[in-house]
Amino acid sequence: MLIGVPKEVKNHEYRVGMTPTSVKEAVRHGHKVWVQTNAGAGIGASDADYTQAGAAIVATADEIFAKADMIVKVKEPQAAERKMLRDGQILYTYLHLAPDPEQTKDLVKSGAICIAYETVTSPRGGLPLLAPMSQVAGRMSVQSGAHCLEKAQGGRGVLLGGVPGVAPAKVVILGGGVVGTNAAAIALGMGADVTILEKSTDRMEELVARFGTQLKTIYSTQGAVEEECATADLVIGGVLIPGAAAPKLVTKAMLKDWKTGSVLVDVAIDQGGCAETSKATTHADPTYVVDGVIHYCVANMPGGVARTSTYALNNVTLPFGLAIANKGWKKALSDDAHLRNGLNVAHGKVTYKAVADDLGYDYVAAEKVIAG
Repeated sequence: MLIGVPKEVKNHEYRVGMTPTSVKEAVRHGHKVWVQTNAGAGIGASDADYTQAGAAIVATADEIFAKADMIVKVKEPQAAERKMLRDGQILYTYLHLAPDPEQTKDLVKSGAICIAYETVTSPRGGLPLLAPMSQVAGRMSVQSGAHCLEKAQGGRGVLLGGVPGVAPAKVVILGGGVVGTNAAAIALGMGADVTILEKSTDRMEELVARFGTQLKTIYSTQGAVEEECATADLVIGGVLIPGAAAPKLVTKAMLKDWKTGSVLVDVAIDQGGCAETSKATTHADPTYVVDGVIHYCVANMPGGVARTSTYALNNVTLPFGLAIANKGWKKALSDDAHLRNGLNVAHGKVTYKAVADDLGYDYVAAEKVIAG
């Protein structure tokens, strides 16, 4: 199979779909890999590094999209990239379709086989291709939030950990999953007063077992969200419904009760955000203010630490990518129900139910498309 790795074109996106190490492994399995020139520059991987790994360096994305059997990326294809997709071509990347009707329409129109990292599952019930980026984003959310709290950034002028005689900042985390757990680890490490709101009592017990009574946990209800966020200095949104739009836990009306200069970091923005006032931003212009509350809603937070993120991502995407390349997409997905859960769009059909429900498409089961 010819695997194509284009340079990412989303604003301030420095990650790359395959590292030289991943390319070498694909070549060892008998595949050809084309990498666009300078695609790995953001992680410190030169064209020479890719050539040494066995890849061919290609000048433009147009050449890659025109010839490759499978496109391996990091972020969802931008409008210009979607126009280049071909019927039957495999696209293997993050998609986050539920809050993005334009992308979904273009992918359906393309006829491409679109496999989303974020909906591939594991036998343990997790989302293994989303987890490492959730770990990165959860950790980054605290350092980004702490920066936004500085007075020069428009924040309240509060140091996250405080100092002797001055109370630390209060951090409220919505959701105790991978994002929330990693955010809590960093916030507690910095000395903040940390509370997680979570609906699963089992998960709350696991969090307390891990962090001890230093971490506060509260059962998540609308009333609890309103009360806790109103007294917070930093709120981190880390809720997730796999493949579907994030629930709007924070309403615009709530913000009037928040502290002026407090910060909301909405890590759920890839799936539409967990606040009614959230809209996607970029690393170039990461924040805006609504009712005195600073909103940090960068849709590709892990891109800010591209080297760490790319290698962490490749550790989990490579095995599935090799299975697709080695077997072809139909057999690979037939053999592995967890990889099959990653199929979101194929041959003009929406094959992921949450996306179909959210965007009003007829749902066609992946098994039916594969059999056809």
